[in-house]
Amino acid sequence: MEDMLFYDRMQFAFTITFHYLFPQLTMGLSLIIVYFKWKFLRTQLQSYNDAAKFWMRIFALNFAMGVVTGIPMEFQFGTNWAKFSELTGGIIGQTLAMEGMFSFFLESSFLGLFLFGEKLLGHKLHFLTGFLVFLGSWASGFLIIATHSWMQHPVGYEILSNGKFVLNNFGALFSNPWLLPSYLHNQLASMVTASFVIAAVGAFYILNKKHHSFGKLFVKTGVLFGLISSVLVAFPTGDWAAKNVVEYQPVTFAAMEGLFETQHGGAEIVLIGQPNVMEKKLDNKLAVPNILSFLTYKKWDATVKGLNEFNPEVYPTNIPGLYYAYHIMVGLGTLFIGIMAMAGVQLWRKKLYSSKWILWSLLFLLPFPYIANTTGWYTAELGRQPWLVYNLLRTSDGISPTVSSGNTLFTLLGFIGLYLLLGMLFLILVGKIINKGPLTSNT
Repeated sequence: MEDMLFYDRMQFAFTITFHYLFPQLTMGLSLIIVYFKWKFLRTQLQSYNDAAKFWMRIFALNFAMGVVTGIPMEFQFGTNWAKFSELTGGIIGQTLAMEGMFSFFLESSFLGLFLFGEKLLGHKLHFLTGFLVFLGSWASGFLIIATHSWMQHPVGYEILSNGKFVLNNFGALFSNPWLLPSYLHNQLASMVTASFVIAAVGAFYILNKKHHSFGKLFVKTGVLFGLISSVLVAFPTGDWAAKNVVEYQPVTFAAMEGLFETQHGGAEIVLIGQPNVMEKKLDNKLAVPNILSFLTYKKWDATVKGLNEFNPEVYPTNIPGLYYAYHIMVGLGTLFIGIMAMAGVQLWRKKLYSSKWILWSLLFLLPFPYIANTTGWYTAELGRQPWLVYNLLRTSDGISPTVSSGNTLFTLLGFIGLYLLLGMLFLILVGKIINKGPLTSNT
Protein backbone atom coordinates (compact mmCIF):
# COMPACT_ATOMS: atom_id res chain seq x y z
CA MET A 1 0.00 0.00 0.00
CA GLU A 2 2.80 2.43 0.89
CA ASP A 3 4.55 1.84 -2.45
CA MET A 4 1.28 2.34 -4.36
CA LEU A 5 0.57 5.59 -2.55
CA PHE A 6 4.12 6.86 -3.07
CA TYR A 7 4.17 6.21 -6.82
CA ASP A 8 0.64 7.53 -7.32
CA ARG A 9 1.63 10.77 -5.60
CA MET A 10 4.93 10.98 -7.46
CA GLN A 11 3.25 10.55 -10.83
CA PHE A 12 0.64 13.20 -10.17
CA ALA A 13 3.25 15.54 -8.67
CA PHE A 14 5.48 15.21 -11.73
CA THR A 15 2.72 15.61 -14.31
CA ILE A 16 1.06 18.57 -12.61
CA THR A 17 4.39 20.33 -11.96
CA PHE A 18 5.32 20.06 -15.61
CA HIS A 19 1.81 21.03 -16.73
CA TYR A 20 1.68 24.17 -14.60
CA LEU A 21 4.79 25.59 -16.22
CA PHE A 22 2.50 26.64 -19.08
CA PRO A 23 -0.76 28.00 -17.56
CA GLN A 24 1.17 30.16 -15.12
CA LEU A 25 2.55 32.07 -18.10
CA THR A 26 -0.59 32.14 -20.25
CA MET A 27 -2.84 33.52 -17.50
CA GLY A 28 -0.56 36.49 -16.83
CA LEU A 29 0.42 36.93 -20.46
CA SER A 30 -3.21 37.15 -21.61
CA LEU A 31 -3.77 40.32 -19.58
CA ILE A 32 -0.59 41.96 -20.89
CA ILE A 33 -1.58 41.11 -24.47
CA VAL A 34 -4.90 42.87 -23.86
CA TYR A 35 -2.91 45.84 -22.54
CA PHE A 36 -0.81 45.96 -25.73
CA LYS A 37 -3.92 45.85 -27.93
CA TRP A 38 -5.59 48.56 -25.82
CA LYS A 39 -2.50 50.77 -26.12
CA PHE A 40 -2.55 50.27 -29.86
CA LEU A 41 -6.20 51.37 -30.08
CA ARG A 42 -5.44 54.40 -27.92
CA THR A 43 -2.20 55.53 -29.60
CA GLN A 44 -2.33 53.91 -33.07
CA LEU A 45 1.35 53.03 -32.60
CA GLN A 46 1.91 49.89 -34.64
CA SER A 47 4.59 48.62 -32.27
CA TYR A 48 1.95 47.85 -29.63
CA ASN A 49 -0.08 45.81 -32.11
CA ASP A 50 3.04 43.95 -33.28
CA ALA A 51 3.94 43.25 -29.64
CA ALA A 52 0.47 41.84 -28.95
CA LYS A 53 0.66 39.49 -31.93
CA PHE A 54 4.22 38.43 -31.05
CA TRP A 55 3.28 37.46 -27.52
CA MET A 56 0.09 35.76 -28.63
CA ARG A 57 2.21 33.40 -30.73
CA ILE A 58 4.15 32.45 -27.60
CA PHE A 59 0.85 32.23 -25.72
CA ALA A 60 -0.46 29.80 -28.34
CA LEU A 61 2.53 27.48 -27.94
CA ASN A 62 2.16 27.51 -24.16
CA PHE A 63 -1.57 26.92 -24.49
CA ALA A 64 -1.00 23.91 -26.73
CA MET A 65 1.53 22.46 -24.29
CA GLY A 66 -0.87 23.08 -21.42
CA VAL A 67 -3.59 21.12 -23.21
CA VAL A 68 -1.31 18.22 -24.09
CA THR A 69 0.06 17.92 -20.56
CA GLY A 70 -3.27 18.59 -18.86
CA ILE A 71 -5.23 15.73 -20.39
CA PRO A 72 -3.19 12.93 -18.70
CA MET A 73 -4.01 14.43 -15.30
CA GLU A 74 -7.74 14.04 -15.99
CA PHE A 75 -7.16 10.36 -16.76
CA GLN A 76 -5.18 9.92 -13.55
CA PHE A 77 -8.31 10.70 -11.55
CA GLY A 78 -9.78 7.51 -12.98
CA THR A 79 -6.67 5.33 -13.08
CA ASN A 80 -4.64 6.19 -9.97
CA TRP A 81 -7.23 7.98 -7.83
CA ALA A 82 -10.42 6.04 -8.58
CA LYS A 83 -11.64 5.96 -4.97
CA PHE A 84 -11.17 9.72 -4.63
CA SER A 85 -13.10 10.25 -7.87
CA GLU A 86 -15.85 7.88 -6.77
CA LEU A 87 -16.33 9.56 -3.40
CA THR A 88 -15.94 13.23 -4.38
CA GLY A 89 -16.80 13.26 -8.09
CA GLY A 90 -20.27 14.63 -7.36
CA ILE A 91 -18.60 17.85 -6.19
CA ILE A 92 -15.25 18.32 -7.92
CA GLY A 93 -16.64 16.94 -11.18
CA GLN A 94 -18.92 19.97 -11.48
CA THR A 95 -16.21 22.64 -11.37
CA LEU A 96 -13.81 20.59 -13.51
CA ALA A 97 -16.52 20.02 -16.12
CA MET A 98 -17.37 23.72 -16.14
CA GLU A 99 -13.71 24.54 -16.67
CA GLY A 100 -13.52 22.23 -19.66
CA MET A 101 -16.86 23.09 -21.26
CA PHE A 102 -16.91 26.85 -20.79
CA SER A 103 -13.48 28.33 -20.05
CA PHE A 104 -11.36 26.06 -22.22
CA PHE A 105 -13.57 26.39 -25.31
CA LEU A 106 -13.91 30.15 -24.83
CA GLU A 107 -10.14 30.49 -24.63
CA SER A 108 -9.30 28.15 -27.51
CA SER A 109 -11.97 29.46 -29.91
CA PHE A 110 -11.03 33.10 -29.61
CA LEU A 111 -7.31 32.30 -29.59
CA GLY A 112 -7.73 31.08 -33.17
CA LEU A 113 -9.63 34.22 -34.14
CA PHE A 114 -6.94 36.43 -32.60
CA LEU A 115 -4.13 34.61 -34.40
CA PHE A 116 -5.72 34.47 -37.85
CA GLY A 117 -8.64 36.89 -37.96
CA GLU A 118 -7.23 40.41 -37.58
CA LYS A 119 -7.80 41.52 -41.19
CA LEU A 120 -11.28 40.03 -41.27
CA LEU A 121 -12.38 41.34 -37.88
CA GLY A 122 -10.81 44.79 -37.77
CA HIS A 123 -8.85 46.19 -34.83
CA LYS A 124 -11.72 46.66 -32.36
CA LEU A 125 -13.11 43.16 -32.77
CA HIS A 126 -9.55 41.84 -32.75
CA PHE A 127 -9.12 43.52 -29.37
CA LEU A 128 -12.36 41.87 -28.23
CA THR A 129 -11.07 38.41 -29.18
CA GLY A 130 -7.93 39.07 -27.14
CA PHE A 131 -10.06 40.15 -24.19
CA LEU A 132 -12.15 36.97 -24.45
CA VAL A 133 -8.98 34.86 -24.50
CA PHE A 134 -7.98 36.62 -21.29
CA LEU A 135 -11.45 36.08 -19.81
CA GLY A 136 -11.40 32.37 -20.67
CA SER A 137 -7.90 31.96 -19.25
CA TRP A 138 -8.75 33.61 -15.94
CA ALA A 139 -12.13 31.86 -15.69
CA SER A 140 -10.32 28.55 -16.16
CA GLY A 141 -8.00 29.41 -13.29
CA PHE A 142 -10.96 30.39 -11.13
CA LEU A 143 -12.77 27.09 -11.62
CA ILE A 144 -9.65 25.01 -11.03
CA ILE A 145 -8.89 26.91 -7.83
CA ALA A 146 -12.54 26.57 -6.75
CA THR A 147 -11.96 22.81 -6.92
CA HIS A 148 -8.69 23.09 -5.04
CA SER A 149 -10.25 25.38 -2.42
CA TRP A 150 -12.98 22.84 -1.69
CA MET A 151 -10.31 20.21 -1.07
CA GLN A 152 -8.49 22.60 1.28
CA HIS A 153 -11.63 23.84 3.06
CA PRO A 154 -14.68 21.73 2.19
CA VAL A 155 -18.02 23.57 2.28
CA GLY A 156 -21.60 23.05 1.08
CA TYR A 157 -21.49 19.24 1.21
CA GLU A 158 -23.02 16.28 2.95
CA ILE A 159 -21.76 12.70 3.20
CA LEU A 160 -24.14 9.91 2.27
CA SER A 161 -24.33 6.57 4.03
CA ASN A 162 -22.13 5.00 1.32
CA GLY A 163 -19.38 7.56 2.02
CA LYS A 164 -19.94 9.64 -1.10
CA PHE A 165 -19.78 13.43 -0.92
CA VAL A 166 -22.66 15.32 -2.52
CA LEU A 167 -23.21 19.03 -2.93
CA ASN A 168 -26.12 20.54 -1.01
CA ASN A 169 -25.25 24.16 -1.68
CA PHE A 170 -23.86 24.98 -5.12
CA GLY A 171 -23.24 28.63 -4.24
CA ALA A 172 -21.01 27.61 -1.33
CA LEU A 173 -18.41 26.39 -3.83
CA PHE A 174 -17.92 29.97 -5.00
CA SER A 175 -18.37 31.73 -1.66
CA ASN A 176 -15.80 29.47 0.01
CA PRO A 177 -13.60 31.75 2.19
CA TRP A 178 -10.54 29.88 0.89
CA LEU A 179 -11.31 30.66 -2.77
CA LEU A 180 -10.90 34.40 -3.32
CA PRO A 181 -7.55 34.85 -1.50
CA SER A 182 -6.11 31.78 -3.25
CA TYR A 183 -7.39 32.86 -6.65
CA LEU A 184 -6.09 36.42 -6.44
CA HIS A 185 -2.76 35.24 -5.06
CA ASN A 186 -2.39 32.68 -7.84
CA GLN A 187 -3.36 35.08 -10.63
CA LEU A 188 -0.97 37.75 -9.44
CA ALA A 189 1.76 35.13 -9.19
CA SER A 190 1.10 34.29 -12.85
CA MET A 191 1.39 38.00 -13.60
CA VAL A 192 4.83 37.95 -11.95
CA THR A 193 5.90 35.08 -14.22
CA ALA A 194 4.61 36.81 -17.37
CA SER A 195 6.22 40.12 -16.37
CA PHE A 196 9.64 38.56 -15.81
CA VAL A 197 9.44 36.61 -19.07
CA ILE A 198 8.56 39.76 -21.05
CA ALA A 199 11.25 41.79 -19.28
CA ALA A 200 13.84 39.03 -19.84
CA VAL A 201 13.12 38.87 -23.58
CA GLY A 202 13.37 42.64 -23.77
CA ALA A 203 16.68 42.60 -21.88
CA PHE A 204 17.93 39.90 -24.27
CA TYR A 205 17.12 42.11 -27.26
CA ILE A 206 18.79 45.19 -25.79
CA LEU A 207 21.93 43.34 -24.68
CA ASN A 208 22.23 41.68 -28.10
CA LYS A 209 21.51 44.93 -29.96
CA LYS A 210 18.63 43.46 -31.96
CA HIS A 211 14.96 44.52 -32.16
CA HIS A 212 16.02 47.40 -29.95
CA SER A 213 12.73 49.31 -29.95
CA PHE A 214 10.80 46.19 -28.98
CA GLY A 215 13.42 45.40 -26.36
CA LYS A 216 12.80 48.75 -24.69
CA LEU A 217 9.02 48.29 -24.89
CA PHE A 218 9.18 44.79 -23.39
CA VAL A 219 11.53 45.79 -20.56
CA LYS A 220 9.40 48.80 -19.66
CA THR A 221 6.17 46.82 -19.74
CA GLY A 222 7.66 43.90 -17.82
CA VAL A 223 9.06 46.14 -15.10
CA LEU A 224 5.82 48.10 -14.62
CA PHE A 225 3.62 45.01 -14.47
CA GLY A 226 6.26 43.10 -12.50
CA LEU A 227 6.64 45.74 -9.80
CA ILE A 228 2.88 46.02 -9.24
CA SER A 229 2.22 42.27 -9.26
CA SER A 230 5.26 41.41 -7.11
CA VAL A 231 4.04 43.75 -4.39
CA LEU A 232 0.40 42.65 -4.61
CA VAL A 233 1.27 38.95 -4.58
CA ALA A 234 2.91 39.52 -1.18
CA PHE A 235 0.40 41.99 0.24
CA PRO A 236 -2.53 41.92 0.50
CA THR A 237 -3.16 38.58 -1.29
CA GLY A 238 -0.30 36.56 0.21
CA ASP A 239 -1.05 37.90 3.68
CA TRP A 240 -4.76 37.10 3.21
CA ALA A 241 -4.01 33.54 2.05
CA ALA A 242 -1.65 32.98 5.00
CA LYS A 243 -4.32 34.15 7.45
CA ASN A 244 -6.65 31.51 5.98
CA VAL A 245 -4.04 28.87 6.79
CA VAL A 246 -3.79 30.21 10.35
CA GLU A 247 -7.57 30.04 10.79
CA TYR A 248 -8.45 26.81 9.00
CA GLN A 249 -5.20 24.77 9.01
CA PRO A 250 -3.21 25.91 12.08
CA VAL A 251 -1.10 22.74 12.17
CA THR A 252 -0.01 23.47 8.59
CA PHE A 253 0.93 27.02 9.53
CA ALA A 254 3.07 25.78 12.41
CA ALA A 255 4.91 23.40 10.08
CA MET A 256 5.37 26.07 7.40
CA GLU A 257 7.02 28.39 9.91
CA GLY A 258 9.02 25.66 11.63
CA LEU A 259 7.31 26.19 14.98
CA PHE A 260 7.73 22.97 16.93
CA GLU A 261 6.77 24.63 20.22
CA THR A 262 4.11 27.24 20.97
CA GLN A 263 5.65 30.68 21.37
CA HIS A 264 4.08 32.91 24.04
CA GLY A 265 4.64 36.63 24.37
CA GLY A 266 5.62 37.09 20.75
CA ALA A 267 6.71 34.62 18.08
CA GLU A 268 9.87 35.06 16.06
CA ILE A 269 9.99 34.78 12.28
CA VAL A 270 12.70 32.46 11.00
CA LEU A 271 14.72 33.70 8.02
CA ILE A 272 17.06 30.71 7.80
CA GLY A 273 17.00 27.35 9.55
CA GLN A 274 16.85 23.62 9.01
CA PRO A 275 13.96 21.61 10.48
CA ASN A 276 15.11 18.81 12.76
CA VAL A 277 11.93 16.74 13.04
CA MET A 278 13.50 14.04 15.24
CA GLU A 279 14.53 16.55 17.92
CA LYS A 280 11.58 18.91 17.23
CA LYS A 281 13.65 22.03 16.65
CA LEU A 282 15.20 24.24 13.97
CA ASP A 283 18.96 23.92 13.58
CA ASN A 284 21.21 26.91 12.84
CA LYS A 285 18.31 29.33 12.71
CA LEU A 286 18.46 33.05 12.06
CA ALA A 287 15.30 34.69 13.39
CA VAL A 288 13.81 38.12 14.10
CA PRO A 289 11.86 38.36 17.39
CA ASN A 290 8.09 39.07 17.53
CA ILE A 291 7.65 39.64 13.77
CA LEU A 292 5.59 36.50 13.16
CA SER A 293 3.12 37.48 15.87
CA PHE A 294 2.66 40.90 14.34
CA LEU A 295 2.27 39.61 10.79
CA THR A 296 -0.19 36.94 11.92
CA TYR A 297 -2.32 38.74 14.51
CA LYS A 298 -1.19 42.39 14.28
CA LYS A 299 0.01 42.14 17.90
CA TRP A 300 3.68 42.04 18.83
CA ASP A 301 3.08 39.77 21.83
CA ALA A 302 0.46 37.39 20.36
CA THR A 303 0.81 33.67 21.05
CA VAL A 304 1.37 31.49 17.98
CA LYS A 305 0.63 27.77 18.28
CA GLY A 306 3.35 25.26 17.58
CA LEU A 307 3.18 21.64 16.44
CA ASN A 308 3.20 20.48 20.07
CA GLU A 309 -0.43 21.66 20.32
CA PHE A 310 -1.65 19.10 17.77
CA ASN A 311 -1.98 15.34 17.45
CA PRO A 312 1.01 13.97 15.49
CA GLU A 313 -1.44 11.96 13.36
CA VAL A 314 -2.56 15.19 11.63
CA TYR A 315 0.94 16.62 11.12
CA PRO A 316 1.82 17.34 7.47
CA THR A 317 3.55 14.21 6.24
CA ASN A 318 6.63 16.04 4.94
CA ILE A 319 7.42 18.86 7.34
CA PRO A 320 10.91 19.67 5.94
CA GLY A 321 9.57 19.74 2.36
CA LEU A 322 6.70 22.03 3.38
CA TYR A 323 9.01 24.32 5.36
CA TYR A 324 11.54 24.67 2.52
CA ALA A 325 8.88 25.12 -0.18
CA TYR A 326 7.26 27.93 1.78
CA HIS A 327 10.51 29.71 2.57
CA ILE A 328 11.81 29.44 -1.01
CA MET A 329 8.56 30.99 -2.25
CA VAL A 330 8.72 33.84 0.26
CA GLY A 331 12.44 34.43 -0.30
CA LEU A 332 12.08 34.62 -4.07
CA GLY A 333 9.03 36.87 -3.74
CA THR A 334 11.09 39.28 -1.64
CA LEU A 335 13.87 39.18 -4.25
CA PHE A 336 11.38 39.96 -7.03
CA ILE A 337 10.10 43.04 -5.21
CA GLY A 338 13.66 44.25 -4.70
CA ILE A 339 14.87 43.82 -8.29
CA MET A 340 11.70 45.26 -9.80
CA ALA A 341 11.84 48.23 -7.43
CA MET A 342 15.44 48.97 -8.49
CA ALA A 343 14.49 48.58 -12.14
CA GLY A 344 11.52 50.89 -11.58
CA VAL A 345 13.78 53.55 -10.11
CA GLN A 346 16.14 53.30 -13.07
CA LEU A 347 13.17 53.50 -15.45
CA TRP A 348 11.99 56.68 -13.69
CA ARG A 349 15.53 58.10 -13.95
CA LYS A 350 15.55 57.17 -17.68
CA LYS A 351 18.65 55.03 -17.17
CA LEU A 352 17.12 51.54 -17.25
CA TYR A 353 18.06 50.64 -20.83
CA SER A 354 21.72 51.49 -20.22
CA SER A 355 21.93 49.76 -16.81
CA LYS A 356 23.49 46.52 -17.93
CA TRP A 357 23.58 45.00 -14.47
CA ILE A 358 19.79 45.31 -14.17
CA LEU A 359 19.26 44.00 -17.70
CA TRP A 360 21.47 41.00 -16.94
CA SER A 361 19.61 40.51 -13.64
CA LEU A 362 16.26 40.49 -15.43
CA LEU A 363 17.61 37.99 -17.94
CA PHE A 364 19.15 35.77 -15.27
CA LEU A 365 15.97 35.76 -13.16
CA LEU A 366 13.81 34.35 -15.97
CA PRO A 367 13.38 30.83 -14.46
CA PHE A 368 12.90 31.95 -10.87
CA PRO A 369 9.22 32.98 -11.00
CA TYR A 370 8.53 29.46 -12.26
CA ILE A 371 10.36 28.11 -9.22
CA ALA A 372 8.44 30.46 -6.91
CA ASN A 373 5.08 29.45 -8.39
CA THR A 374 5.97 25.76 -8.15
CA THR A 375 7.09 25.98 -4.52
CA GLY A 376 3.95 28.00 -3.76
CA TRP A 377 1.78 25.16 -5.02
CA TYR A 378 3.97 22.63 -3.20
CA THR A 379 3.32 24.63 -0.02
CA ALA A 380 -0.44 24.34 -0.54
CA GLU A 381 -0.37 20.65 -1.43
CA LEU A 382 2.19 19.46 1.12
CA GLY A 383 0.39 21.54 3.72
CA ARG A 384 -2.90 19.71 3.13
CA GLN A 385 -1.36 16.26 3.61
CA PRO A 386 -2.19 13.70 4.93
CA TRP A 387 -5.59 14.66 3.54
CA LEU A 388 -7.10 14.74 0.04
CA VAL A 389 -10.15 16.54 1.43
CA TYR A 390 -9.00 18.33 4.54
CA ASN A 391 -9.98 16.53 7.75
CA LEU A 392 -12.45 14.31 5.84
CA LEU A 393 -10.67 12.00 3.36
CA ARG A 394 -7.11 10.80 3.80
CA THR A 395 -4.80 10.56 0.80
CA SER A 396 -4.21 6.87 1.51
CA ASP A 397 -7.97 6.25 1.19
CA GLY A 398 -8.28 7.83 -2.26
CA ILE A 399 -6.01 5.67 -4.40
CA SER A 400 -7.05 2.93 -6.82
CA PRO A 401 -6.66 -0.46 -5.07
CA THR A 402 -6.39 -2.41 -8.33
CA VAL A 403 -3.50 -0.43 -9.91
CA SER A 404 -0.14 -1.86 -8.88
CA SER A 405 2.86 0.24 -7.94
CA GLY A 406 4.77 -1.36 -10.84
CA ASN A 407 2.20 -0.13 -13.36
CA THR A 408 2.32 3.37 -11.94
CA LEU A 409 6.12 3.47 -11.92
CA PHE A 410 6.21 2.24 -15.52
CA THR A 411 3.88 5.01 -16.72
CA LEU A 412 5.74 7.59 -14.61
CA LEU A 413 8.99 6.72 -16.39
CA GLY A 414 7.12 6.99 -19.69
CA PHE A 415 5.82 10.45 -18.77
CA ILE A 416 9.31 11.60 -17.80
CA GLY A 417 10.75 10.54 -21.16
CA LEU A 418 7.85 11.93 -23.18
CA TYR A 419 7.76 15.23 -21.34
CA LEU A 420 11.51 15.61 -21.73
CA LEU A 421 11.08 15.40 -25.50
CA LEU A 422 8.08 17.74 -25.43
CA GLY A 423 9.99 20.22 -23.31
CA MET A 424 12.96 20.24 -25.67
CA LEU A 425 10.68 20.74 -28.68
CA PHE A 426 8.87 23.56 -26.90
CA LEU A 427 12.11 25.38 -26.05
CA ILE A 428 13.33 25.07 -29.65
CA LEU A 429 10.10 26.52 -31.05
CA VAL A 430 9.92 29.36 -28.53
CA GLY A 431 13.60 30.09 -29.08
CA LYS A 432 12.98 30.43 -32.82
CA ILE A 433 10.10 32.85 -32.26
CA ILE A 434 12.15 34.98 -29.86
CA ASN A 435 15.22 34.94 -32.08
CA LYS A 436 13.16 36.03 -35.10
CA GLY A 437 11.49 38.74 -33.09
CA PRO A 438 8.16 40.48 -33.58
CA LEU A 439 6.83 40.64 -37.11
CA THR A 440 6.36 44.30 -37.97
CA SER A 441 3.72 45.59 -40.36
CA ASN A 442 6.43 45.77 -43.03
CA THR A 443 7.57 42.16 -42.51
